[in-house]
Amino acid sequence: MKQLFLLLGLMVTLVACSGGEASETLPTPLPPTAEPAVVVAEQTAVPPTETAAPPPAPPTLAPIATSTPVVAAPVAGVLLQTLADFGTDRNPLTGELVEDKSLLGKRPLAIKLSNSPPIYTRPQSGLNDADWIYEHTTEGAITRFTAIFYGKLPSRVGPIRSARLIDLELPAMYDAALVFSGASNGVLGRLAQVDFQPRILYSTEPGYYRTGEDKPFEHTLYGDPLKFHQALEAKGLDVAPTFTTVNAFSSEPPAGGQPASEVHVDYDWTVIDWRYDEASGKYLRWADGEIHADGNSGEQVAVSNVVIIAPNHVEDGEICEEVRDGVCAHLSIQVQLWGSGAASVFRDGQQYNVTWQRQGRTDSLTFTDSAGNPFPLQIGNSWVQVVPNWLTNPVTVTP
Repeated sequence: MKQLFLLLGLMVTLVACSGGEASETLPTPLPPTAEPAVVVAEQTAVPPTETAAPPPAPPTLAPIATSTPVVAAPVAGVLLQTLADFGTDRNPLTGELVEDKSLLGKRPLAIKLSNSPPIYTRPQSGLNDADWIYEHTTEGAITRFTAIFYGKLPSRVGPIRSARLIDLELPAMYDAALVFSGASNGVLGRLAQVDFQPRILYSTEPGYYRTGEDKPFEHTLYGDPLKFHQALEAKGLDVAPTFTTVNAFSSEPPAGGQPASEVHVDYDWTVIDWRYDEASGKYLRWADGEIHADGNSGEQVAVSNVVIIAPNHVEDGEICEEVRDGVCAHLSIQVQLWGSGAASVFRDGQQYNVTWQRQGRTDSLTFTDSAGNPFPLQIGNSWVQVVPNWLTNPVTVTP
């Protein structure tokens, strides 16, 4: 029997984030409207407004039925819980031992990658080398990626596309440089004032190049991460990052999970499937019914952790992303990656219902179990499916 996640209009109690140095406090998530949010079956174009519309009530993902709360029990094997546990040879973003330890002394790269239309964008280059990938919807119901590269350095990444409002948060979370093709005037204006502005690598910087492929021009921009690091070094900015929070990692699965052999995520215009592969211990990715491969290696995209969150998505009435016939057809969408909310983590073929939190500006997303203890991810790379809260039942899990 398939198991459905239901998006509920309930606020999850904020959980304080612990560990690391104190960082700037983030704004409080906007309050819910007086009436429950109306969840629609289909996403429609965002109508133009002069001011940002009030947000719907923050959603949660319905927990799986268990007789007792899920609490991550101690596990054997490798267990990493504090920054000191990673030493000098483990990547704090994945828990993996790194082949080239010099990379840990360099700035992470947050690279914006296109995912639509598939005929021009897939297979993207570099996906399997990213430590974290955040997949989110743009204003037109298609998805786009922000990939965080730190412990591995592919020779080629792309196609590189334009930034969105979510990219005001992600580079700050990983003390990263932002690599992107451009943005709307409104988003560019926000980026010009952001705290990591010196670390923004515009498309005129060394490292970007056009492939000359026979496809629309906007899908031909790629990058050489080594040259991006050289550009940062020339500015004196290619230094080791400061992580104010880190996730726990364990080589053995914690207790309390439920079987999850397949995870289906329906973004309306983009459909994603993750299927657990026992041989590799990873979840393999399909996109729109087809194997999703890494363009560099030709291998199927595989991750150790799939994370699903549904934070508030709010229209920004000051930024129009697309104008049609002189009228704004799509407003920019702010994804509120701060505060806390329900999440589901899939690792080792198991599903765990946990809480995500981010309380400080430079904090990354971290996860806790029902007792408030750090929830350990599997050692390896992670893919975050950022699900809009206006979609009805977008996630289906098969045991």
